[in-house]
Amino acid sequence: MDTQVVIPNEAGLGQRLAARLVYVLLRVLRFTWRVRVSDPHGMMDTARDRPFILCAWHNRIIYALFATRDVIQPKTGRKVVAMVSASKDGAFAVEVLRAFGIEPVRGSTSRRGRQALLELSRQAKAGLHLAVTPDGPRGPCHEIQEGILSLGQVTGLPIVPLGCQANRKYRFKSWDRFQLPWPLTRCDLVFGNPLAVPRKVTQEQRNALKEELERRMAQINPE
Repeated sequence: MDTQVVIPNEAGLGQRLAARLVYVLLRVLRFTWRVRVSDPHGMMDTARDRPFILCAWHNRIIYALFATRDVIQPKTGRKVVAMVSASKDGAFAVEVLRAFGIEPVRGSTSRRGRQALLELSRQAKAGLHLAVTPDGPRGPCHEIQEGILSLGQVTGLPIVPLGCQANRKYRFKSWDRFQLPWPLTRCDLVFGNPLAVPRKVTQEQRNALKEELERRMAQINPE
């Protein structure tokens, strides 16, 4: 993570209007989806007393938005704070997140990472859930970066893998093959087995935790 102070890019009028349009279009699409939620480890019950860190792949952000809005916040009674890149693209994402009732914290492993980690830690102490796309904002796709493990280590909160799958979907030609479920399809959301990161870990243990989190994510995110 970097140590220099980076001022995040702010959204312009065009980005704010585009973000609002995206929000409306996604809400219309959502009305056509048949959504099935699975929580085999009872995380929504546990999270009423203690927040967690939601772990979702970058190419499944759309599913994660509705998992947050329709499941996590109403069932646990806690709001969600998400890490978003400090870039211009991140400025647009911020406006979309806010439309879904998610509070953004600007930063990534490449820009403003240390500042964002501190801000997220403060939000966790205030009782809010945290959300991270551990392979974003630039990949490699489906590869866990250090940030989410550091966040689990500092806050002591469990990392909850999110599984997302649609029967029919469009894949964009982006680095992560970003997914958009088609209308009238079924979407499955799974809250996976939570992973705890001890306060003190060796590099070998950290590597093992990274591999284990990737394994748990792969189990519930079939391609």
